[in-house]
This record gives sequence, structure tokens and C-alpha cells, in this order.
Amino acid sequence: MRYAIEHEIPGRMRVRLDGCIPDRDIEPLTRVVAKCDAVREATLYPRIGGLAVEYAGECGRDRVLDYLSSIDEGDVEQARGDYDLAIVPQAHSLLMDIAVLVGSYFARRWFLPRPIAAIVAVWRYRAFLFAALRSLGRSRLDVPVLDAAAIGMSFAKRDPRTASQTMFLLDLGETLEEYTCARSECELIYSLLDMPESAQLVRGDQEITVPASDLREGDIVAVRTGMPISIDGVVERGIAMVNQATLTGEPLAVERASGDDVFAGTAVEDGEIFIRVKANTGDTKLRSIVSLVEQSEACKSESQSRMEALADRIVPWNFLLAGAVAVATRSLAKTSAALMVDYSCALKLTGSIAVLSAMSQSAKAGITVKGSRHFETMVAADTIVFDKTGTLTEALPKVSCVLALDGWSRREVLRFAACLEEHFPHPVARAVVRAAAEKNLKHRERHAAVEYIVAHGIASSLEGKRVVIGSEHFVVEDEGVPISEEQKEKIAAETEGLSPLYLAVDGELIGVLGIEDPLKDGVAEAINKLRGLGLKRVVMLTGDNERTAARIAQDAGVTEFYANMLPSDKHAFVERLRAEGRTVAMVGDGVNDSPALSCADVGIAMGQGTAIAKEVADVTLSGGSLESLVELRKLSSALMARMDGSYKGVMAVNSALLAAGIGGILQPQISSLLHNATTVALSAHNSASYRLRQ
Repeated sequence: MRYAIEHEIPGRMRVRLDGCIPDRDIEPLTRVVAKCDAVREATLYPRIGGLAVEYAGECGRDRVLDYLSSIDEGDVEQARGDYDLAIVPQAHSLLMDIAVLVGSYFARRWFLPRPIAAIVAVWRYRAFLFAALRSLGRSRLDVPVLDAAAIGMSFAKRDPRTASQTMFLLDLGETLEEYTCARSECELIYSLLDMPESAQLVRGDQEITVPASDLREGDIVAVRTGMPISIDGVVERGIAMVNQATLTGEPLAVERASGDDVFAGTAVEDGEIFIRVKANTGDTKLRSIVSLVEQSEACKSESQSRMEALADRIVPWNFLLAGAVAVATRSLAKTSAALMVDYSCALKLTGSIAVLSAMSQSAKAGITVKGSRHFETMVAADTIVFDKTGTLTEALPKVSCVLALDGWSRREVLRFAACLEEHFPHPVARAVVRAAAEKNLKHRERHAAVEYIVAHGIASSLEGKRVVIGSEHFVVEDEGVPISEEQKEKIAAETEGLSPLYLAVDGELIGVLGIEDPLKDGVAEAINKLRGLGLKRVVMLTGDNERTAARIAQDAGVTEFYANMLPSDKHAFVERLRAEGRTVAMVGDGVNDSPALSCADVGIAMGQGTAIAKEVADVTLSGGSLESLVELRKLSSALMARMDGSYKGVMAVNSALLAAGIGGILQPQISSLLHNATTVALSAHNSASYRLRQ
């Protein structure tokens, strides 16, 4: 990219680019420049072809200049392809809209004869009048009715100039409010777009994990039980039950087989399908995120809903006040002042902006929240329940030992186990496959379709023999595989402190794998911080045995834990806590955690977990660190405080403006201007308050 430095001071430079920047390149180029790790902030000035860059570090200047020189049209084209919907309102577009509003208003005021200006004012009034009539037709007294009444008062006084001024101020305020709201919403969308997704790309007889954004039309992607569908495509082969709740709202999974369409943002509950990609991944991801943002409107917190309900109820009181002022003062100006200031817009807009900003800040911290209701519930939560594997422990457990029985070798046991586990995304399954790969064991066997039995294990068949791998409960109790006392003692000694994985063929136990599941860094500190933030009861639930559970609980600083838990047990435990009157946050990552996540007051899924867990959860953490939970609790508290502050601010400011207008201190038009200005200012404050936390 060609450029010339115009001006610079330490930490900031301004460069002139080679010509003006087309509208379609503004957002892509901004995002390309922002990818440089030395860039703190980049601002484009499209009409003059300028770019201002703030950079970090002593070497930041040279790195930024080298990076700018390396940018070419291909980089911008790729960014445009990733997000080819122009969804972000640009500041220069806002300025142009304001310029048109101001210019046309003063042109009419200065150059049109009064009779013609009056006719134009009446013509412009029709939009306000029709909006009011539509509201009245729905038996609603709302803001459009207030606006139309206030403007009508000016016409009643035979003062079309004042009516024109009022309409100009209302249009200006609405333009600013719409831009503020749209900018906050789109900032949230782009924050979510930056959160990574991956897919299993099939190349020949191999599968590789790639970023979903790298997929192209015609690629084949494998999706199995518990995995997300990150693209739009057609099923090439296989059959699966697909959860499409995010798109259709239907809670039950639907069957998808060869020839059926599947869509990004859904997840496989059971089965295996191979999908041929048929659409741009940036478009599909954008669509699913926009859908999430739209659906968040249905998940408003009680505080937000209460503010909006109050906003709707307060409008009739504005009319009552105006009527009282008219009777008491017989002044049309003071009556108009009572109609020009309303609480409704400010209450709704400031609350909405606060929520969007909190969601955007959460997304930047790697936390996806599906509605303001979940922020409020997170603040109210007094109990937090953790799954163990992949939540408190590392998402990358490892095979610590392999115990071979019944004449089998350790290599055969590990190879056989990897053959079954390679199909599933669970951390333990990945650990087994990784251990086999490290020993260069080929583990692609000719076995029948595998069956994943939630929270238990995997079953398949080989040469007519039933093969199972999973927990002791599944293999020994459910499958009836015999185990001698001598074998029990040997297994207990070999797997002390580990999570045992049992492998049986045709009803005989042939081996046990000891899975080491180390605690994540910072877990004990995060749990201690959560207690300090008011979460009084911390519980760990796991399907592992008592010894393993006790070791992890002690290291994590959890005093209450329950072992050998099935999904139904976890669900029942969370239900019991809620029946006791507790507000429960449940944190998990697997298919087996889904029932408990959906039952909890707020379900929180770890980002490396299964798509089904993320589907049913109210909150998703993109990373594996529990420090995100601490940040979520703090952000939630800040949002509730901001909502309360907004309510008090709106009521105080607008009451003062009403009093000043009715008392004759302010003209109705000045009251309207100040009302709109303070609404935008309060909304901007709600948005900026979260940005300061970055």
C-alpha cells in the first residue's frame, strides 16, 4: 500500500493514502490495519484518504510502517469477502446525514417565502401525524403521539416556523439515537465475529482441524456427535440428529441425511455426517451471529424489561400533565413544553445501549452472553456448580498409563482404544488418539458404525464382536463385563489418582487406560475470587471415581464434591438446589453436562467443549480459563449498576427539563433539544463506560 507520512508524534502518526477510500473498503481496510499487533487504534478518513494510527512500544513505529507497506488489494479483498455485508454505520455517513438535515432546514428557513415554508412544514408534518395515527389505531399512547401533539400545538398557534424547528430537532435527535444504537449493536456483532471457530476438513482419508474461515465452497467437512456445524452445506453421506434451535426455535433435533441441507450455527446431537460446503463461511457466521443478537431481545433482564415497561406506562401521564398545564396556565407554549419532553425514549435507549455495550465488552473478553437476563442472573447467583473434566481440569488430558489384561499387549490396547475414540471431540478421546499418534500406532480399523453413549462411553463391533470403551459403570455394570478382585486391586494400584478408562472386547476386559487430568492453572485463585464476589456455595460434579474427584477438589479449593455422577444425576442435583431457593450457575463443557446446563438459572459452557453444551448454555467462554467467570461476574455487576444509574439519571434530567419548560424558563424547542442531547449523552456514557474497562 502506498502512503506518505503527514504528521507524527511519539505513539501516533497520520499518513495520507493514495486517493480517496471507497465506502465498501472502509471497514475491510480498517480491520486489516488493526490486525497489526503494534496498532492500538486505527482511524480512517475516507474522503481525504487519510489514516491515523496509534501504536505501542519503541519499535512500534517501524513495525507499523512495514506492515502498511505490506498491505495489498488482496488483503482488503479477503477482509471484504470475510464480512461482505456492510453492517457498521460509518461516522462520515452520520455527518453527511446531519449535514443534509441542517442544510435543508436552514435553506427552507432562509430562502423560502413564509407561505411556501408553511406549506412545506405541513407536508413534512404528515409523517409524524401518520405515525401517531398508527399508534392510536393500535390503542397505544406512545412517543409518536406525543411528538405529533407537540408539533400540532405549534400549528394551532399559527406558528409553522416553530413547528418546522421542532420537527428538525426531533429528526436530528432520532438520527443521533439510531446511529448510537446501531454502532453499539454492530460493535457487538464484530466482537463476536472475531471469536474463532474450527472445523474437521476431510482430505483424502485424513481429517485435519482448520479454522472455519479457511473453508471454501466444495470442501468436505466431518461433523459428529457433540460437534458444531460451522458452515452452510449439503450432507454428502451419513445420518445425524441436528439441533437447529438457534435458527428455527424448535427444541427437538431433526434428522439429516444424504442430500439434506444443514446450516451454520446448528449442532449434531447424535450421529455422523459429511458435509459439502456451499457458501462463504464469513456470510454464514455473520448470519448466525446477527440471529443471536436479534434473539437476545427475547432474553431481556427484569431490570431492562422493567425500564421499558415504565417507559410505555409513563406516556399517558405526559398527556395528563399537559392537560393539567393547559387548564392551569391556558398557555399553549407551556402545554407544548409538557409534551416535548418524554421519559420513554431515554429509558429504552440508555438501557439498550448499556446491554449492547456489556455484551460487546464480554465478547472482547471471550464471553458470549445470549441476553441481558443472564447478566442479571449471574449477579444474583449464590451457588456455582462445576463439571470436572475440561472445566476445572485441562482440556488436554493425557494418557499416563496403559494396563493390558487377558493376554493383550499395551500397544494393542492403546491402538484399539484410539480406533474407537478418534470419532469424538471429548478431551479424553483426543488424549487417547494423541497418545497412539505419539507411539506411531496406526489405528484405523475396519469396524462398524460407532455408538456414543452419553456420559458412559463408546460401543461398536469388530468381526462380529462387541467392543466397548468407557467408565467402570458402563463397562462393568451396564455391559456386564466381569472383573476379578485381583484385577480390581491391580487397576486401583496402577491408576491411583488417575481417571480409568475401561476397554472390553466380546464381554472380556482387555485393558485399562489411566487418564491424567491435571488442574488448569489459576483454578484455585479464580474460585477464591468468585467466593469473594458473593458466590457462597461452590460444588464440583464428576462422573469420575471418588479418589480422583477428591484429589481434584482438594487442589481446586472445592470443599463440596460428588463423584460417579451421570447426566441425570447432575440434572437432578441442580434441580434440587433450585428447589431449595438457590440461584444456580452451572459450568460445563460436554454432552453429558447439557441437561444440567439447561436446568440451571444460568448455564455456562466452556469454549473448547461440545457444540451441544454451547447450544443449551446461556453463556459461552471462548477460552478455558476460569478467570473469565470472574470477569463475567464483575461485568454483570457493572451492568446492573449502570442500568440503575441510567434510570435515576433519565428521571432526574427529564423531570428538571419538564419543570423548566412548564415554568417558562425554557422554550419548548430548547427543552426538546436538551432532551435529545441528554438522551444521546447518557447512551454514549453507558457505551464508553465499558470501553474504559478494556
